[in-house]
Amino acid sequence: MDNVIISIKDLTKTYKLGHNIVQALSGASIDVQKGEFLAVVGPSGSGKSTLLQLIAGLEKPSSGVVLIDGVNLKTLSDRKLSRFRGQTIGFIFQFFYLQPFLRLSRNIEVPGMFARLKRKERQQRIQQLAEVVGLTDRLSHFPSELSGGQIQRAAIIRALINQPKILLADEPTGNLDSINSAAIIELFEQIRRQFGTTIIIATHDAAIAARADRIIYIKDGAII
Repeated sequence: MDNVIISIKDLTKTYKLGHNIVQALSGASIDVQKGEFLAVVGPSGSGKSTLLQLIAGLEKPSSGVVLIDGVNLKTLSDRKLSRFRGQTIGFIFQFFYLQPFLRLSRNIEVPGMFARLKRKERQQRIQQLAEVVGLTDRLSHFPSELSGGQIQRAAIIRALINQPKILLADEPTGNLDSINSAAIIELFEQIRRQFGTTIIIATHDAAIAARADRIIYIKDGAII
């Protein structure tokens, strides 16, 4: 158990839509090792995004337990959960959510500002990460001046600015062509090697999932 960084036990999530109850996740249990690269595979609507959001503490489970680095998320107040998430977890959404009116360096810097990192440290991390992903010469650009692949790489290093132990990515290549998709997956592997980050990717792309250490399949809210 010493090497387990994420432990999920009997996790369920239900939503009420009008008079209907939707079971988004049903009794999921899984352990994830430190430094593991895990792919979560399943069709659209299967529960992949819900699982990632519960791991990140962005949603609260209807029942079950999420332990992150030994911390039970259920026991944290909203304020402590927000602080813990900012320090421990980076989240990459399918839609990149870069602010169009901020230059790239400022977009990347924002999470570090919320984490109260000193400006000098934020700037050092931005330069280091930009060099890793090949964006050093784009830091003064606005998002509208970047390609889709560049924007996605920027979203990745924004998620890494606080040096999280865990990186969660929800369909991170869903809007990219095959060449850019392959480059993004190479980048994830490089990040894992360089920083020891635990990475979980939700995807419906079998070719991308095949690059992971392990694949789990979700169908109708259940791990199969």
